[in-house]
Amino acid sequence: MRTLMLGAGVIGSFNAARLKEAGQDITLLARGRRLQDLREQGVVLEDFRTGRRTTTQVPLVDRLGTDDAYDLAIVAVKTDQLSSTLPILAQNHRIPSVLFLGNNAAGPQKLIEALGRERVLLGMPNTGGTRVEHVVRYLWSRWFVVLFGELDDVVTPRTQAIVRLFRSAGLSARVVKNVDAYLKTHAAGLPALAGAVYMAGGHIRRLAHSPEAMKLNLEAFREALRALRAIGVPLRPSATRLVEWIPAPIMIFALRRLLDSKLAEMGAQPHLETALDEMKTLGDELRAILRQSGLPSPASDVLFAQIEAQFRLRCSEISETVPSHTVASELS
Repeated sequence: MRTLMLGAGVIGSFNAARLKEAGQDITLLARGRRLQDLREQGVVLEDFRTGRRTTTQVPLVDRLGTDDAYDLAIVAVKTDQLSSTLPILAQNHRIPSVLFLGNNAAGPQKLIEALGRERVLLGMPNTGGTRVEHVVRYLWSRWFVVLFGELDDVVTPRTQAIVRLFRSAGLSARVVKNVDAYLKTHAAGLPALAGAVYMAGGHIRRLAHSPEAMKLNLEAFREALRALRAIGVPLRPSATRLVEWIPAPIMIFALRRLLDSKLAEMGAQPHLETALDEMKTLGDELRAILRQSGLPSPASDVLFAQIEAQFRLRCSEISETVPSHTVASELS
C-alpha cells in the first residue's frame, strides 16, 4: 500500500518511522524548518519512558501534486490546521482513501464537503508527546490503539488493509462502529482540561493541587457528555458513562492521582503547551454542541474563558513582535 503521511509532528513522525522500519512504502510530507531537519537528521524518535533513540530515513516530499498517486493518505495535523490541509487534498483526485487521525468534535461534514464522502475515514491517533528541535519525544505502548472506521460503519477491504498496514509495524489498530461518537466523546474533555490547566498556572501537576479548577474540570466534562447524549450522540467507549455516575469526590481523587503523575507530565503537558490554537478550535466546536443541546454549561463557560484569555494574550504577544501586516497570516 503506497501511503502518504501529511503532518510531520509527533503522530505523523512516529507512525511514518515505524511503518518505514516495517518495510512499508511510506512518504512523509513536511515543510519549512521541519523539512530541513528531516533531510539533515532523519526522523529521530526518543521514547519518553526509556530515553531510547532511533533514527529512520523516511522518503520526503514538500508538496502534494494534483497527479501524485497514493493508495492512502493519513492526515495527522492539529484540528486548527485542517482548513489549510483540506484544499491540498481536494485538488488531488488520485488518492481514493484519506484517514484523518486527530481530535474532532465538529464531525466529518467539512471533510465530506472538501473531499467527498467516499474518500473520508475518521480515526483516533495512537501516540502523544512533543518535539524538541528535531527530536520527537513520544509516549506509546501496545495498549495505545489506532481506532478508526468508515462513516457508514461498514468493515470494508480498505479498512482491513489499513489494519494490516499498522499491524505490520507492530502498531495496534482496530475498526470501530460510529467512530464519530468516539471522537466527540474524546474531545468532550480536552478543552475543559486545557482551561483548568491554564487556570491553575499552566502546568498539569499544579492542576492536581487546585481544588476549584479540579471541580470545574470534572463538571465541564460532565456538561459536555450530557450535551452529547442530549443531541443523540452515544458515549464511546460506553465506559465513559462512569464519569457521570461515580460520585464527584471519588472522581476528583482518581483524576488528581492521574494528573499528578509522570505519565500526565509526559503525555499531556507538552501537547497543552503547544496546542492553544487547537484547544480554542475544539472549545468553539464544543460550544456549538452545548448550544445545540440547550443545556446549561456554567463550568464550561468559565474554563473556555480561560482558553480565550490565553489566546488573546498570545495574539497580543505576536502583534508586538511581528509587523502588523503579518499577524493575520501567523494566526490563520
